[in-house]
Amino acid sequence: MTNAEATTSTDRTGTGKAEAAPAHNFEAERLHALLEPEVLANRLYLEDVSIHVAGANRVVHVVVDLPQEEMGGVGLDVIAEISKTLSDTLDNDPSTDARPYELEVSSPGVGRPLTEERHWHRARGRMVQVNVLQGENVTGRVQSVDDDGVTLVPEITVKKGMKPKQGEPIKLPFDRIRSGKVEIEFSRLEEAGLENAHNGPSEEA
Repeated sequence: MTNAEATTSTDRTGTGKAEAAPAHNFEAERLHALLEPEVLANRLYLEDVSIHVAGANRVVHVVVDLPQEEMGGVGLDVIAEISKTLSDTLDNDPSTDARPYELEVSSPGVGRPLTEERHWHRARGRMVQVNVLQGENVTGRVQSVDDDGVTLVPEITVKKGMKPKQGEPIKLPFDRIRSGKVEIEFSRLEEAGLENAHNGPSEEA
């Protein structure tokens, strides 16, 4: 698949989707606990559950991702399969308020901010922009991640038309990282020396 977000939805409303408003966090947390075992059983990670209410209807939005040790993205076939599983679970929810719902299941898009350690693990081999506390910002490829921080191979700016040069790897502790995001690119992962890494159930361009 491409870097675009994979999404599928199951309409349990009987009507088209209406403009929705966020529901209370308590119900989202309850559904997170309800759905997480099913997600884990399918070798996926439950990133987020949110609920929006539109009149008498609900939109349940679930975001799933691959485990942090795997590379690539969640394929559309995997999204479709887990959507059916989660829909069955919601249909049999003993604590549901019986309001109609629409289930939307997606994977994180490439534009997801890198805010957690697992996000950095999932970005291995990717080109990223990092805003650094008390230092110069860095653009580089994620080489490795450990409990303390991220090791990047920085990209050195050169003249227009020339292939970018790579600097020496640098280690950025997590406590010095203000924010990070993945750069959209079309280069292959093997250029980063990660072609033999395990890929999960995904289709990466």
